[in-house]
Amino acid sequence: MAIKITEECINCGACEPECPNNAIYEGGVEWAISDGTSAKGSFVLMDGSEMDADQKNAPLSTDTYYIVPNKCTECQGFHEEPQCAAVCPVDCCVSDEAYEEAVEALAAKKAKLHG
Repeated sequence: MAIKITEECINCGACEPECPNNAIYEGGVEWAISDGTSAKGSFVLMDGSEMDADQKNAPLSTDTYYIVPNKCTECQGFHEEPQCAAVCPVDCCVSDEAYEEAVEALAAKKAKLHG
């Protein structure tokens, strides 16, 4: 399951540098699959659609930090626990029930993002 940032976010930014997939963005900032990853060319998203890894996409939030579910691996293969949740001072980095994924799927996503 991907992690999401709830509306309790205080915009401290502690989570952003901790993400090994560069899946966390400041509110209002565009995102791309290739940001902070080795993904290149066509990238298949969780819903089966495809996009170019370098394509800039509209922010998922304009007011608070946000996590791109298609880049979140819950730190599988990097750390024992999601680092955003570990460093968040207000505990607003929580599991996103809309994106349930098995450990195997998270590991496969990591492989796609980092080659």
